[in-house]
Amino acid sequence: MSDTIITIENLSKLYYLGNNVRDGRGFRHIIEDAVRNPVQWLKDKSRSVNAGKEEFWALKEVSFDIKQGEVVGIIGRNGAGKSTLLKILSRITEPTTGRISIKGRVASLLEVGTGFHAELTGRENIFLNGAILGMSKAEIKRKFDEIVAFSEIEKFLDTPVKHYSSGMYVRLAFAVAAHLEPEILIVDEVLAVGDAAFQKKCLGKMQEVARSEGRTVIFVSHNIAAVLQLTSRAAVLDKGRVCFYGPTEEAVEQYTKAIDSDSTVFFPVDKLPRKYGGNQDVHFLSFRFNREAPIFSSGENFNFLAKIRAVEDVPQLRFSVTIFTAEGVPVGSCSSAARPGLARGKETEVEVSIPNSRLAPGHYHCGVSVGKGDHRTGQVDFDVMLDTLAFEVRPEEGADGTVSTWHRNWGSIVFPDLIQKSSKNGDGN
Repeated sequence: MSDTIITIENLSKLYYLGNNVRDGRGFRHIIEDAVRNPVQWLKDKSRSVNAGKEEFWALKEVSFDIKQGEVVGIIGRNGAGKSTLLKILSRITEPTTGRISIKGRVASLLEVGTGFHAELTGRENIFLNGAILGMSKAEIKRKFDEIVAFSEIEKFLDTPVKHYSSGMYVRLAFAVAAHLEPEILIVDEVLAVGDAAFQKKCLGKMQEVARSEGRTVIFVSHNIAAVLQLTSRAAVLDKGRVCFYGPTEEAVEQYTKAIDSDSTVFFPVDKLPRKYGGNQDVHFLSFRFNREAPIFSSGENFNFLAKIRAVEDVPQLRFSVTIFTAEGVPVGSCSSAARPGLARGKETEVEVSIPNSRLAPGHYHCGVSVGKGDHRTGQVDFDVMLDTLAFEVRPEEGADGTVSTWHRNWGSIVFPDLIQKSSKNGDGN
């Protein structure tokens, strides 16, 4: 008997972008056409609905198998088709062409609070979400105490979840999905909402589910270090196609090579999904490096230009940048001082600079946000882009022509030289 639990064959998903085109005919004529020849009317209707629209293939001829007990990663840039694939696997949306075969019960954690009712308490939502996942009341009762203990929200168990923070939402949602014994657990980037300790706890639980209980886990993340830690195989998606499927180490190598080969200096963002975007009072239009290639030297100021548009009047703006290694590990974050805002409907390009970044040689990319406030007064994000501005840092050449060497396993930051001082008594004792 085959141990394949998920089979994906030539899977494609088509979306149409643009506005509907109206033919200007009246409602009476439309009804007459539908009654006279319903088959032809349906064909004409389908053509008219999509007329003048741009086709967008979110997935194109995707095929691979997943075996029972495997932990499989799905990696790729924003817009590569990862979330679309998971929605099809979770039966949230139907494919345009192709087929999938799934053996077993599926639990999905794709968005914070999926399957929760805001007016119900945490306790009530455990039973509601469990029922949605196909569990009996007896099964939920048997696992109830474990779910509550794992989520660490005992104190708020009888509080309506509409009062929960996003972190509390994801704690409870993951606890329910992981403990109600699905044969297949699908987890999207939603875990990024939780704090570092809880993310580590979730990764440990997924490893336990796969290794000791023989269940299958599909894990999507931009945190390549977590993918390497958790998964044994991974699929790399690029523009809706699978460009590699195999051992995780090789998949990550393929993924980072794709990032490294992209030396585009201009980074449009209009077609990238904004999963973590804010209220959009101001949003990004593009990013660019003011140089021929996105290459910097260690110790050089890291500069880029961000073009933004204001949807509403905003009196002040603040920019934040997080730099990630090619493996998706955050190196560090920094924010600008408040700068003058922007009037509604206006656009501007702002130069953002990190002075003397001291990054070790290697490949990186950025997460960039625009908003207001700071970590002391409370910050509000207007727009957030997590996967943009790929760049390279090359070794620094000294005044004598020598080139510094630096091994990445020493770390991603080159610290200043150590300061040495003699002891007070001068004898080293």
